[in-house]
Amino acid sequence: MEKKSEKRNQLRLVAWEITRSCNLNCVHCRAAAERGPYPGELSTSRCLTLLEEIRDVGSPIVILTGGEPLLREDVFELARYGSDLGLRMVMATNGTLLNPFVLQKMKASGIKRVSISLDGPTAREHDAFRKVHGAFDAAIAGITLLKEHGIEFQINTTITRHNAHLAEQILQLAVDLGAAAHHLFLLVPTGRAREMVNQEIEAAEYENLLHWFYRMRDKVKIHLKATCAPHYYRILRQEAHAKGEKVTFDTYGLDAVTRGCLGGTAFCFISHDGIVQPCGYLELKCGDVGKDTFKEVWEHSNIFNKLRDFSLYKGKCGRCEYIRVCGGCRARAYEATGDFLAEEPLCVYEPSKQG
Repeated sequence: MEKKSEKRNQLRLVAWEITRSCNLNCVHCRAAAERGPYPGELSTSRCLTLLEEIRDVGSPIVILTGGEPLLREDVFELARYGSDLGLRMVMATNGTLLNPFVLQKMKASGIKRVSISLDGPTAREHDAFRKVHGAFDAAIAGITLLKEHGIEFQINTTITRHNAHLAEQILQLAVDLGAAAHHLFLLVPTGRAREMVNQEIEAAEYENLLHWFYRMRDKVKIHLKATCAPHYYRILRQEAHAKGEKVTFDTYGLDAVTRGCLGGTAFCFISHDGIVQPCGYLELKCGDVGKDTFKEVWEHSNIFNKLRDFSLYKGKCGRCEYIRVCGGCRARAYEATGDFLAEEPLCVYEPSKQG
């Protein structure tokens, strides 16, 4: 019989930085990625074995990301192998390298969904963020190709002070483009984004934005998801309670069974050189798949096991009644305090339980 702890920590999502090389120079980049090349990238043979090891642990969604994953020559070989293993393979790309030939190879590889980032509703805002003139137009052209080839896509948006007031326009653009989903990412000041720490929106605005995002669920026909914004899952339950509803799968879909911060509990990040982290923003080495198997890291990492023990969480996160559905952003806590178990710094909610 499966133990409850094993079920609770079931691997559901892996973000895999298959290359750190990138053709853009985005101001918020977690990896501070440049064109490269970067030494130490895992070989094709090790990558194929790693996919087998991931499948031994579970059947997660595997996000091929970067950098820019299309700059890795064997990307579609990896995607096809993962698809054949029964993994749901998806890709995060900036969209600027998509063309009909690439789309044909992508479709043949079994990639199920592609995410493309749009951080403004027009070229002026998006290109300023991406630091490349023409990035917006190239992304839109890429989206057009995805639609023509019948590949599902979603829009990702990183929210900062410079574009928070444009969130509604960006969402409408995602709807108009025919996206399957719109994912909001709240800026986490790591990598190049450390220079943007003053661009984080304040806690009160953060709260208001997530309440707005919740209300938009009933106004648009695409799926909405907040990422690096674990408070959303508290807000979802508060809003449902105010309406006299229960949070069930039938009403709220996957939002009813997931939680805020998944780092180390249902999700992990693998860097271009095989270092495993709780997420891409929490830069703590939890293992190295260049030396150990993925299963060994996932099951035995000391950091992962601490993240799975909510009794270890500190401050108001530790005493919050929503700890199991929110958990606070562990990366943001670490960047603010040096302690990945500290309380989330951008949260206005005061727990009902006292110290």
